[in-house]
Amino acid sequence: MGEITRVGIDLGKHVYQVCGMDGSGAVVLQRQVKAPRLMELMARVEPCLVGMEASCGAHHWVERLRELGHDVRMMSPQFVRPYVKSNKSDYHDAEAICEAVSRPTMRFVPYKTKERRALQQVHRSRESALRRRTQLVNQLRGFLGEYGIVLPQGRAVIMREVPAIASDPELDLPGSFRALLYMQHEALLQADEQVADLTAMLVRESKENPLCERLMSIPGIGPIVATALVASVGSGWAFSSGRQMSAFLGLVPRQASTGGRVVLRGISKRGDRYMRALLIHGARAVLRTAHKGERTRLKEWALDVKRRRGANIATVALANKLGRIAWAVLRHDEPYNDERHVDNRTRVSRAVA
Repeated sequence: MGEITRVGIDLGKHVYQVCGMDGSGAVVLQRQVKAPRLMELMARVEPCLVGMEASCGAHHWVERLRELGHDVRMMSPQFVRPYVKSNKSDYHDAEAICEAVSRPTMRFVPYKTKERRALQQVHRSRESALRRRTQLVNQLRGFLGEYGIVLPQGRAVIMREVPAIASDPELDLPGSFRALLYMQHEALLQADEQVADLTAMLVRESKENPLCERLMSIPGIGPIVATALVASVGSGWAFSSGRQMSAFLGLVPRQASTGGRVVLRGISKRGDRYMRALLIHGARAVLRTAHKGERTRLKEWALDVKRRRGANIATVALANKLGRIAWAVLRHDEPYNDERHVDNRTRVSRAVA
């Protein structure tokens, strides 16, 4: 085995492909190993640059390989794809990863600690529980509509009325349907309880985490948004500016510039859809109450954009600004200050919410 300067690892569920190159870029190691043997193989390699795609299990292997002294970096699969030669295979993927990780302009995915990953998994579980609860409510309304029972919209109405309908002897309903209503109502109660428990976990974390406390000093950011931001971006050191973080969240305008002519379009909608949606919901809440209470620079700016561009564009523009303010609060280790953190020069594109 020649001197290896960089290694590319194509992660899989059970089998991993490892490609090693020397300083000239020649392949000197190409091997397929199972998960338990990966550490044994990498322990025999001198500490070097190791690249892998940001996928399931990648953060775990970053931890393990760094223990061996390797410089491990993760990349988005979309940035690795241009380096794949010929047809796709594990062999070609590992070689492409090894080539991509050496590029000086490559963008790398920051590592997440176990605590941040656990916090993000709570958010994902809560999101799934919310989606399941909404599905049950809509399904029950549809089922009842088949028997001419039309209930008003709203989860509270369904939870209150379904047991009464299922037990009403005057309604001409099949016995199997009554039993189904009880089962679905019980599932709805369980989903509602799960959402409440997961929300309580996030609220507790927001009170114990100093980063969350600083984020919650920003208007429109509460325990849910604060914990999601900490889980997603940590302390913000992966970004050199607030605009970079806003671009990561997909809240900046798409550019279609050529020949020196700058054209800004709607927001890119790249990155984490969940995080972007939370910020937009928070911005909508701020905008809805901006005309009430004490007037601040942030409220005045949001109301001005709303008058000129409409409520939807103002909401997205405000979400963009909240993302930038969140970066400043995290990086500068200080709570939100309306006079210091609001820049009224932010450009607003023709973004559509």
